[in-house]
Amino acid sequence: MTVGKVCNRQVTVVDLDESIEEAVNLMRRHHVGDVVVTHREPDGIKPVGILTDRDIVIEVLAEEVSLSAVGIKDVMSSELLTSTESDSIFDTIKRMRTKGVRRMPVVDSKGCLVGIFTLDDAIDMICELLGDVVGTMKSGFNRERRKLD
Repeated sequence: MTVGKVCNRQVTVVDLDESIEEAVNLMRRHHVGDVVVTHREPDGIKPVGILTDRDIVIEVLAEEVSLSAVGIKDVMSSELLTSTESDSIFDTIKRMRTKGVRRMPVVDSKGCLVGIFTLDDAIDMICELLGDVVGTMKSGFNRERRKLD
């Protein structure tokens, strides 16, 4: 299965030039722990970083830095790991584990943002798969019972 089939297509984004206050407000309004930082280019919106609630707490609040004293580019993770829609979910999860990230923007063939794949998406998919396995086992047991009756 590919990342494009399970990723969330509703991504909360913030432009690189916006303020951290705007990013915080977007996170709160959309009930998310991150925003993908983007830059508009002629061929579309491209991800250039990711800003998490943890980044803000560790890099700004814990250091007692005023939110207005720093910009998104000062706090965001700019070594952005992305996945394409056609990448395998299993390969993507391995890359996430290797790099120690919990979310990965998904891009199209031009590098434009189309979604985000998170560990929550992976867990949902695994739970659904396990539910199907359990359901198949129950069906088999029920079929065998009916033969014995």
